[in-house]
Amino acid sequence: MSELASEPSGTGKAAPEWLALREDADADARATELLDPLLACLPDGPLVIRDLGCGTGANLRWLAPRLPGPQQWILHDHDADLIAMAATTTVNTADGTPVTTRTDHSDLTRLRAADLASTSLVTASALLDLLTQDDVDSLAETCVAAGCPALLTLSVVGRVELQPTDPLDAEIVAAFNDHQRRAVPGRGRLLGPDAPDVAAAAFRCHGWEVRSAPSHWQLGGGQTALTARWLREWCAAAVEQRPDLVADVEDYLPRRMRECDAGRLRVTVHHMDLLAHGR
Repeated sequence: MSELASEPSGTGKAAPEWLALREDADADARATELLDPLLACLPDGPLVIRDLGCGTGANLRWLAPRLPGPQQWILHDHDADLIAMAATTTVNTADGTPVTTRTDHSDLTRLRAADLASTSLVTASALLDLLTQDDVDSLAETCVAAGCPALLTLSVVGRVELQPTDPLDAEIVAAFNDHQRRAVPGRGRLLGPDAPDVAAAAFRCHGWEVRSAPSHWQLGGGQTALTARWLREWCAAAVEQRPDLVADVEDYLPRRMRECDAGRLRVTVHHMDLLAHGR
């Protein structure tokens, strides 16, 4: 099963090349309709923005130019190599002011209201599905206590559509979703595709308003490298969760890869963006 074996799954570590590969698809998918309500709930004057799980800085590169300045971004990530790459990002605000950055290696799940005392916005991209129920409850409680709005983007919701369709699609989707909900020693069960609903409920139970908007990946002929990488990792995670699928996927994946290489495969990976703020 050489194609599957070539991609690790379930490591919890994002490779820089994967983050670079997906950045354009993320940018195209982001829900721009949340920008106006976001601007309306931000304070006047200089902004301090905390980016949780910042990776190589894609969230900074997309959002900072759409917000007024001055801006300071505090970049959180447990991966020293990724956060070092993010810290080299040079970007200007909407009015042309250079953004300043600093890094924070502390555990983002341990943030408390006091840590957000001067923070204007908490944001994260493609992070919620990697958190547990307790993590999300704590994040919501912390933001509410600090009066700090949260923009949480590009969270998977468990739905994938492929064209042309294949009889095995639904089983792989289900196995992948179960893999995302796996239990992690020392942390508990990850939320996976349940994360957007859980996060929305966590903020609403504190009386906050939550706006949501779809932010689906649309993968097609012009994104062969990303689609191929996503396919391999998607199938690898499904097989890791359901080893009984190995024989079927050994036939399925090469067939799908041929469709991808020929530019005939279209994939919609459903995501959701959330904006939570006080009323």
